[in-house]
Amino acid sequence: MRHSVLILLAGLVIASCAPKSEMDRFIDDLMAGMTLEQKIGQLNLHSSPGFISAERVTEEDENAKLLRQGLLGGIYGSGNPALLRQCQEIALESGAGIPLIFGMDVIHGHETVFPVPLALSTSWNMDLIERSARIAATEAAASGINWVFSPMVDICRDARWGRIVEGGGEDPYLGGEIARAMVYGYQGRDASVGTDEVLACVKHYALYGGAEAGRDYNSVFLSRQEALNGYMNPYKAACEAGAASYMSSFNEFEGIPASMNTWLMQDILRDSWGFDGFIVSDATAIAEEVNHGIGDLQEISARSLKAGLDMDMNSDGYIGTLKESLEEGRIKEADIDRACRRILKAKYRLGLFEDPYRYLDDARYNSTVYTQENRAAAREMARECQVLLKNDGILPLSKGAKVAVVGPLAKDSDAMKGTWAMSRKPCVTLWQGISEVSNASYAEGSWLYKDAELEDAVRHSIFRAFAPGMQIPPVHTTPQSALIAEAVAKARQADVVVACVGEVPNMNGEGASRTDISLPDAQRELLQALKATGKPVVMVLVTGRPLTLVEEDAQMDAILNVWSPGSEGGYAVADVLFGDANPSAKLTTSFPRSAGQLPLYYNHKSTGRPHPDDAPYKKFVSCYIDEVNAPLYPFGYGLSYTTYEYGPVTLSAGEMPLNGTVKASVTVTNTGSRAGDEIVQLYIHDVYATSTRPVKELKGFKKIHIETGQSVQVDFTLTKEELSYYNHDLEWVCEPGDFEIMIGPNSRDTQGAMLAVKAADAS
Repeated sequence: MRHSVLILLAGLVIASCAPKSEMDRFIDDLMAGMTLEQKIGQLNLHSSPGFISAERVTEEDENAKLLRQGLLGGIYGSGNPALLRQCQEIALESGAGIPLIFGMDVIHGHETVFPVPLALSTSWNMDLIERSARIAATEAAASGINWVFSPMVDICRDARWGRIVEGGGEDPYLGGEIARAMVYGYQGRDASVGTDEVLACVKHYALYGGAEAGRDYNSVFLSRQEALNGYMNPYKAACEAGAASYMSSFNEFEGIPASMNTWLMQDILRDSWGFDGFIVSDATAIAEEVNHGIGDLQEISARSLKAGLDMDMNSDGYIGTLKESLEEGRIKEADIDRACRRILKAKYRLGLFEDPYRYLDDARYNSTVYTQENRAAAREMARECQVLLKNDGILPLSKGAKVAVVGPLAKDSDAMKGTWAMSRKPCVTLWQGISEVSNASYAEGSWLYKDAELEDAVRHSIFRAFAPGMQIPPVHTTPQSALIAEAVAKARQADVVVACVGEVPNMNGEGASRTDISLPDAQRELLQALKATGKPVVMVLVTGRPLTLVEEDAQMDAILNVWSPGSEGGYAVADVLFGDANPSAKLTTSFPRSAGQLPLYYNHKSTGRPHPDDAPYKKFVSCYIDEVNAPLYPFGYGLSYTTYEYGPVTLSAGEMPLNGTVKASVTVTNTGSRAGDEIVQLYIHDVYATSTRPVKELKGFKKIHIETGQSVQVDFTLTKEELSYYNHDLEWVCEPGDFEIMIGPNSRDTQGAMLAVKAADAS
């Protein structure tokens, strides 16, 4: 022990004697001339006037007043270069003359909108996902924004939670790969930040996707072991990719709100993972800690700062209370200095001290934003993010067919755009895309909901929040019966019906939890009427979450899940419907049969009384009386216009030493009539361990192109890293024993081989 202490002390001495970097010397000099109030001001983040992400809205002159006092470190919520330039000028003329950082919710593109994040994840294409973030960063940077509140990497197992649309699904391994790709796309792959790159902000840290009952902002009840194994890997992967900042989440964990949770922010993020950037709260999250019943604004602000939260978004808890807390001894000036230094380091890294206006270039904006090249990329990405859930042979459609395009989302541009899209540009609708390549007719078909008040809420809630008092026309002007009658008449005159149904943006995303995740009643009535015509019906599903589609799966001739596909969505959907593109996307979330199954996820654990997923009810085992355990569509599932055959799984060796490697292989053959892309997935099962393990865990995947009639051998290399987990003592371990290695086209349809892992000293 004495030897270890001496080594530690020696390391501290060496570190303290190490020469400071140019950045550290600059910040030392800067902070030496700052007042206490100015340091606290750097920890204060306000929304731009009129931007709403919480109950509090910044008044128009409030920011200017704070800027002149040097009490703002940044502003978020505006992509208006003229406004941002004006704010920067005021900041530089006042206080310590420190430039502002400008943040924005750039979630799935900026002015050019890409498919919603959950849709992007179904591509399983990390190059495509990184490219989407790269283009978004370029457009945001040209708009004056240098800090984006993305990626959202929360793992979610409950489709009732509206914010499932913003993440990468239910799997921590895949989620980690996506998080890494997004950070690289925004920030680049080295420490420097160019003028076309921005700082990423990983959210929501941590465990927000585990909200109880899928209700937004709700509590999270998880063990530390399950948190680390089932949820935390994407946050860790983002850190390893060099993420510059994190955003704390609204939920509590272990009785402590995330924004003041030392175990999350200090013990794990900083001490264990080595994160050296800054942490910002979500909007008004500090003030909301009062509602948890653990203190007033002064108490929770002090606790949040000490726990490692550096920047207060819209609560004014830091600028309103930290000086008093310092005088009372609740915090130390070193706590304020530490947080201030982290904010200043981010601004230094962005080059704002060298040129505060480096992101405010009108010429670059005009040549960079919403270009034909970016829109072409959006179309390409949307083609690769459509999941074919069912096809009875009706797809792809013939361009010579007479097509009846019906449904309340057929001409809805905002439905293509999806939630958390700040773009002012319209999106290509489904009707536009389909009608330009076929002989098509149109009918609205139905309302969203039969309940007019409910439809008004989901269609217009965002407008009522952003523009109270705004004159909004009534949603129901034509009777539902008349709309259906018109749609049925168009269907009878057509060869095939394309029914465009699902969710509008306000039905998913933040503050949009649902207890019933089936298609709304009015739209189900439309589908039933269309099916009764005897014409083949293709259901084009626009959604931001898994829905319960048992009835639709039984009735429809084909179901194509297009999510909210973005700026060029209508064209991309037409590309797939008419066969110009072969669908290859696969689900990253399980689609339940019933909301009563939720939370539902493929990588669950076994019970002491397990029951086969597809088996009917049986007394005294773990199952339901009225439903099987299995999802309707499993994780990793997705059809193609061709077919694939998987050979047996082979291992290069049946045994592997703890520090060795083994190659797992499978041959995949395209047995269909056209070339296609297949996502080959590798899963493991730790047969016996010191803690219970999931029945199946994704540990590898490869997206491959196979010409018709051709075969491709797909190889995966396994090491102890893929076989490790956090044990009961929260140690990352690979325990010797038997592992089942499984490969297949989805999490349900796998085949496997057994691998024995031997301890290092085993003969």
